[in-house]
Amino acid sequence: MNEFVTLVLRWSVRIFLLIAATVFFLSLLAAASLLALVWGARALWAKLTGRPVTPWVMGVSPGAAWSTVYRSRSTWTAAGAAAPAADTAADSLRHRGGILRGNDDVVDVQPREIRNTP
Repeated sequence: MNEFVTLVLRWSVRIFLLIAATVFFLSLLAAASLLALVWGARALWAKLTGRPVTPWVMGVSPGAAWSTVYRSRSTWTAAGAAAPAADTAADSLRHRGGILRGNDDVVDVQPREIRNTP
């Protein structure tokens, strides 16, 4: 009798897992199909009205981001090459390893009073 109960339990667990996996797969398939249907209807409406079909994006252009990084790097590289080398180790530490060459004082910091809160 124990073997029969074990056999039934094993098969019931297998069937339950198979059903759960099938439901999960079908729900993902339905969500993807719905998204494709909405996107297709949107593209068709844009074509019918003569508007350009614009992609769904978050407003971040990888090309623009890369050009910003590239310009920034060239600016820092040019500034680093044009700046004179630090004379002493203390001077280079003060300038954060040469990153802030030419900037001796920070002028945009406003000191505030420290408040003690309980």
